[in-house]
Amino acid sequence: MSLTIEGGVRGVYFVPIAGETIESLALEAAQVTLEGFPGDRHAGTTMRSDSRTSFYPRGTTIRNGRQVSIVSVEELAQAAHSMGIDEIRPEWLGANLALGGIPHLTQLPPGTRLFFPGEAVLIVQAENGPCLTAGRAIQSHFPDRPGLDARFLVQALHLRGVVACVERPGTIRPGEGVRALVPDQVLYPGN
Repeated sequence: MSLTIEGGVRGVYFVPIAGETIESLALEAAQVTLEGFPGDRHAGTTMRSDSRTSFYPRGTTIRNGRQVSIVSVEELAQAAHSMGIDEIRPEWLGANLALGGIPHLTQLPPGTRLFFPGEAVLIVQAENGPCLTAGRAIQSHFPDRPGLDARFLVQALHLRGVVACVERPGTIRPGEGVRALVPDQVLYPGN
């Protein structure tokens, strides 16, 4: 039997394609298409394989399961506390959505559907592991605290959020609710 969890949208963001930073900009609303957030750095039906998909030669065209980057405000607060800093903002990590009220968001299993009132539905694809690029973005906001970029890799493990793709287009706005439908889970027994 599936599990339903209610939460809320705390922020909606856009990552410009141009520019050298991964940091995102706040939006009042996002009209989500089957490619993601139009014009966003993560958008597209396909992507090039990279270090996360090392089983393909680098640069191979593959389906884009990373259209939307989602973080938890509670998990970011936990990671910031572990790092000894006041905050980690979703924008610094290049997030598209900041959600609240969904316990252990980063551990949502693939196949979890996120339903929004504006008809958009996203499907969780995978955990988004902490990376040095995001660590450097955090470090840039705390220049007097050297080493935060590397600490982020350890302290944000299993707290960095998830990546998702769009199953149904629609609108997502800050302040509205979100419903997570978590599919039944069975541990794969192996051989």
